[in-house]
Amino acid sequence: MMESWLVRGALGGALIGLSASLLLVLNGRVTGISGILNALLRRPEKGEHAWRVLFVAGMLAGGGAALRLVGETSIAPPLATAIVAGALVGVGTRLANGCTSGHGVCGLSRLSVRSLAATLTFVFSGALAVLATRTFGGAP
Repeated sequence: MMESWLVRGALGGALIGLSASLLLVLNGRVTGISGILNALLRRPEKGEHAWRVLFVAGMLAGGGAALRLVGETSIAPPLATAIVAGALVGVGTRLANGCTSGHGVCGLSRLSVRSLAATLTFVFSGALAVLATRTFGGAP
């Protein structure tokens, strides 16, 4: 039997792709989470508010449902680490003019060279962070 993490990863990836495709087909919008949230916080144009609220609520509900199904995990970092990491992700998102969902899921599927460069940078930075964490302590 296939490893459960492989099945969960493939299923999760398929659901992300499906949701991005549905948002594009049904709403004409690209699924860039940082852009959706940023526009929501800046008071979106008329007709843009409801779908953004529902999208963010769906992400939170999905995370809550996954937590209920899978249960607590031991991978959550300390609060201070999460705050610093979140701030760094926010800075990187601004520098890259988008996040992993916008560039990695939607941009790559449109064959965007800019999204390819951004996604390679995200992946390299993540790998470097894992290497540093495992080399200098902090993660098992």
